[in-house]
Amino acid sequence: MKIIVLKQNLMEAINVVQKAVMTKATLPILEGIYIEAGEKVKLIGNCFDLGIEYTLDADVQRQGSVVIEARMFGEIIRKLPDAPVYIEVLEGFKVRIECLNSYFEIRGMDGDTYPMPPVYDSEFTLSLPQAVLKELIRQTIFAVGNDENRKIMTGVLMEAVQGELKMAALDGFRMAVCSSVIKEDVNFKVVIPGKNMQEILRVLETSEDAVTISMAGSLVSFDLKNCRIVSKVLEGEFMNYSSYIPTQFETVINVNTRELEESMERASLITSEDKRYPVRINLSYDKMVISSTTEKGLSKEEIQIENSGNTMQIGFNPRYFLDALKVINDEKIKISFTSPVGPCIITPIEHDRFLFLILPVRLKS
Repeated sequence: MKIIVLKQNLMEAINVVQKAVMTKATLPILEGIYIEAGEKVKLIGNCFDLGIEYTLDADVQRQGSVVIEARMFGEIIRKLPDAPVYIEVLEGFKVRIECLNSYFEIRGMDGDTYPMPPVYDSEFTLSLPQAVLKELIRQTIFAVGNDENRKIMTGVLMEAVQGELKMAALDGFRMAVCSSVIKEDVNFKVVIPGKNMQEILRVLETSEDAVTISMAGSLVSFDLKNCRIVSKVLEGEFMNYSSYIPTQFETVINVNTRELEESMERASLITSEDKRYPVRINLSYDKMVISSTTEKGLSKEEIQIENSGNTMQIGFNPRYFLDALKVINDEKIKISFTSPVGPCIITPIEHDRFLFLILPVRLKS
């Protein structure tokens, strides 16, 4: 194998596929990146739960394949000058890397022994703009749980039904549900590991270029212009999240999103993630008073609201509120409170594409 490739393009490919490489594996080849030179150059990382395949343009002078230890290869390419990189596989899978005045020889491995991500006949597919899928993941990923004893909650539910693609995540303290209209009339329900969704989010672009989602058995793949990501799905039944969404509310307010976010940010400076000291919210008919009192001090400020319900005092972990507010693009939102000890939901005013549920913290008198 002998190729010439731009350093910037190669570095981008390495950064993407490296996310699917095992850092500590029983077999050294699993800690490597597979490189194949054909008509184009293909890089692959595969840890069995997640496989990423990235294709890039290059001057292929001799076809072939090799596996190179991912961490060292990434560091070498990262440190090279911004110039074309020459990579050649010599006898015994020794890999020569040259770039301007830099020269390396490192040990490679036989590419024929590398475990490839599965290729399968899809049961069904759907396509949508990358920007749409990116936004759906961005608005749910923060609510994924991390309790390995409840494995199903460490994933994101992706569900297509009646011309709509929905995603949902919950961790026992908050929940995020988002949706978008799709063209295909397909029906499916899968739970994708949150850590895999995080990598998919990083690869997706904010563009109208299509991403094709296809499924078969316990696998789901995301195909982009120059990248294919294959993820295993989690086994088990996801929570019936819709049953947790309240329909009766004591207090409903409209509030400016950024004003509330900035006020919560300032209040959280005093609480410093200490669960013993929640942020306290006092709702009157035209304003919301946000305050926090801890051993370190206190903060208090008020913002204008529109209240169509009762006055109320309620407490929250500010991080749960901030995580939701940061992914909202709408200028104004509606927050509906069931009671001082019941869940509240955050929804948009002008559409119904997202819903966030947050459980309150019981306040001490």
